[in-house]
Amino acid sequence: MSTLQNNFLWGGAVAANQCEGAYCADGKGISSADCITAGTVDKARVYTDGIVAGENYPSHEAIDFYHRYKEDIAMFAEMGFKCFRTSISWSRIFPLGDEAEPNEKGLQFYDDLFDECLKYGIQPVVTISHYETPYGLVQKCGSWRSRKMIDCYLKFCETIFKRYQSKVKYWMTFNEINVIILHPVMAAGIRIGKDENYNQVVYQAAHNMLVASAKAVSLGHSINPDFKIGMMMLYPTFYGETCHPLDQLKCMEAIDCHYLFSDVQVRGEYSRKALSFFRRNGIHLEMATEDALALKDGTVDYIGFSYYNSNVASHQMEKDMTGGNMLNAIKNPYLKASDWGWTVDPVGLRIALNNLYDRYQLPLFIVENGLGAVDKIEADGTIQDDYRIAYLREHIKQMKLAVGEDGVELIGYTPWGCIDLVSAGTGEMKKRYGFIYVDKDNEGKGSLNRKKKASFDWYKKVIASNGEDLEEEVGLL
Repeated sequence: MSTLQNNFLWGGAVAANQCEGAYCADGKGISSADCITAGTVDKARVYTDGIVAGENYPSHEAIDFYHRYKEDIAMFAEMGFKCFRTSISWSRIFPLGDEAEPNEKGLQFYDDLFDECLKYGIQPVVTISHYETPYGLVQKCGSWRSRKMIDCYLKFCETIFKRYQSKVKYWMTFNEINVIILHPVMAAGIRIGKDENYNQVVYQAAHNMLVASAKAVSLGHSINPDFKIGMMMLYPTFYGETCHPLDQLKCMEAIDCHYLFSDVQVRGEYSRKALSFFRRNGIHLEMATEDALALKDGTVDYIGFSYYNSNVASHQMEKDMTGGNMLNAIKNPYLKASDWGWTVDPVGLRIALNNLYDRYQLPLFIVENGLGAVDKIEADGTIQDDYRIAYLREHIKQMKLAVGEDGVELIGYTPWGCIDLVSAGTGEMKKRYGFIYVDKDNEGKGSLNRKKKASFDWYKKVIASNGEDLEEEVGLL
């Protein structure tokens, strides 16, 4: 018998702004993601006057999923996907973010996309807001700096909840909601001036998002009680560098700022520790009188999270640093790293699953996990990505241990970038995650043709066996 439940949701994950392209097609408005030039998040430019001619904006074409989704969904079905995680572009539905009526062509696109998934028995898993905000709202009210965003967001939610209530069961309110404190530009199109209090801006924006999320959960349940509406966070497993008590304290502090978000969305209130953090740092949140009730009434049904790598914390800061999923951390001498410096730590996923389940006792959903790597097309036309197979295999093994031996309740697994797409963090195409190769380079050149990698057939066997056939002999981590 399989360790995993028979209806386990195997699949893959993408985001609208990283794969759809067609950035101004069929009435779509400009989003904050459309205004980010190629390059790392810290170096890319976001223009206050929108899009500037002559610059490279990777999201504008991306992999043209907007026009090629039928081909791609067919390939996902061939792998045996049970679900497909994607997002709905807010500016495709409300081009400026606050129109009186939605854009019908945008709504129809997602009708067609979800119908195509359902034709193959693939359940859509929808992230409502995934690293993009209508640029009209960025200009008009400063994005999530303003409480005005809450009503705009809820109108968007009501529109899509009602439109797709018979097609979508699983929803997530915000992608990696805790990233607002790490990279507000990418998460919400918010630039913070040098004369501003960074913490005040990001935690106020976070509060507005948390209230919006809670109200969306309540709204969704009122429209369709069968909806499963979850939160989604970047989960950063942290280790103390040594057994020095101050390293362990630093480790605790490093994760606490992320638990702040899941605590509110699962428990319906800020923890005493979070409130103390606000006081110590002079953060004064603007809260409406009804916010507390809204947060309590709008707790989530499950926890979705991303896990790519683990991190090391130390009270001694003069250390060699390495990359991570928007977190720069101390190098871990016991672990290897990816081409982009992200530590490869499958056991860290088991720890993450246990930490989250022990803390909340809610169903968990791994909605992002994967290896960004440079893939090479061999002389015979194949792409032998055994390193990706090894990464995923070892993480699935630890996932199964968390379920089978530790008792964690896990509903699904959707590796990130199941088809190659534009990297959110670097704007690159060469940083590939997919089971499916897309012919496009960093300069935007290529045919966009799709090609199966070796991992395609491997993952197909994994799904068909419900995680039992992992082909131990393929690839070494």
